[in-house]
Amino acid sequence: MVFSSAIFLFIFLPVVFVLDRVLSNVRVKNMLLLIASLIFYSFGQPVYLPLLLLSVVLNYACGLLAAGKYPKLGVGIAVVGGVGLLAVFKYADFALGTINDLLGMSLPMTGIALPIGISFFTFQGLSYVIDVYRDRSVVSRSFVKILLYISYFPQLIAGPIVKYHDIEKEIDQRRTTPHETALGIRRFICGLSKKLLISNVMGQMADAVFALPAGEIGMFAAWTGAICYTLQIYFDFSGYSDMAIGMGRMFGFHFLENFDYPYTATTIQEFWRRWHISLSTWFRDYLYIPLGGNRKGRIRTWVNRVIVFFTTGLWHGANWTFVLWGLWHGLFSVLEDSGIVPARRLKGRVLGHVYTMLVVVLGFTLFRAASLAQAGAMFSAMFTGIGLHWAGTVTVCSLLTPVFLLTLFLALLLSIPTAKRFQPKNEVLTLAGAMVLLVLCMFNLSAGTFNPFIYFQF
Repeated sequence: MVFSSAIFLFIFLPVVFVLDRVLSNVRVKNMLLLIASLIFYSFGQPVYLPLLLLSVVLNYACGLLAAGKYPKLGVGIAVVGGVGLLAVFKYADFALGTINDLLGMSLPMTGIALPIGISFFTFQGLSYVIDVYRDRSVVSRSFVKILLYISYFPQLIAGPIVKYHDIEKEIDQRRTTPHETALGIRRFICGLSKKLLISNVMGQMADAVFALPAGEIGMFAAWTGAICYTLQIYFDFSGYSDMAIGMGRMFGFHFLENFDYPYTATTIQEFWRRWHISLSTWFRDYLYIPLGGNRKGRIRTWVNRVIVFFTTGLWHGANWTFVLWGLWHGLFSVLEDSGIVPARRLKGRVLGHVYTMLVVVLGFTLFRAASLAQAGAMFSAMFTGIGLHWAGTVTVCSLLTPVFLLTLFLALLLSIPTAKRFQPKNEVLTLAGAMVLLVLCMFNLSAGTFNPFIYFQF
């Protein structure tokens, strides 16, 4: 993590929050948040702070070009520069390794460490320049505003991806009422609880299963590990999104929702309207529609979808497991659109939900695997691993504690909107519940069980 969890929760965030409340001028507040954001990023990877600043300078300058006499030049440089940074710092070793494997060569690896959050701040900067290219009125002449927009610490390293025009007015003028602050704090605590109290517990089971030797997994362990990872990644990433949305609200910013109960979807297309909404809408607005969307015939539409899902998988990581995970979802999106998978009949039905979750769980098994070989071993165990397979069975059973079973029940319950019915409407009870969750999180942190958020690696 950029900060240790304790330093962030008990020193950094409270200090920044109190100073923000003491200050009254919005420009001074912006400078405070900007300085805090740069400190936040540089605390863990100070060597890459210049890279973040370079990305911001590039997008700021390209935004001015896009709003002036050279719009195509501006957007072109931004795209080439942004993709170039990703190619060098995220995909260089992946490309070299692939070439070595295919051609039997021994090209040396670069060994470049992945800058944290590079995919998020690159996409956020590109969205600004492209929006300016489409509508020149969006441009900002203030470098400080663009720097704050891209580097703002609540969502800098793991999203959600925010568009400049969504928060432009709040950079210049925003209100922080006690009610909004309370809502933000509660949302932050709920997100932290998702991570510490649910995701980490599910992750212990998933990590144990995926660490088993290929021949010792078995069907029971394989499905248990796959389902637990599916729950882990949802509560990990939606938890971080909740924390970012909550922190944003505490400082007067309103970010759009990033998750909408994706595990209630009854088609893959619906799943992607509910999962990581900021990323799926980014690819829709800045890749799918420019490629032609669904305006150039069915075959071209399907090709465009496959391109988008291929890029989505590659965006998540420099590994063929991520690429195939994206193509896996692209395949079923095309199958639904073609009618081979009867999406209209499945929509809203139990069978549709079973089908969608089967595709999602198998996809996340591929996503979690360290290699294609491990993914193959997991799939083999899930469908042919009949037998006791003592190592896998003993490993899973040893973790089936009352705490795990209770957490699993809560994870399944909180994955569906029905859980909202149990939310107390009384403000005092809601606050009391949030304080209880905060205390539990503090105990959890004191035990040293915090794991970095999954999406920090992207």
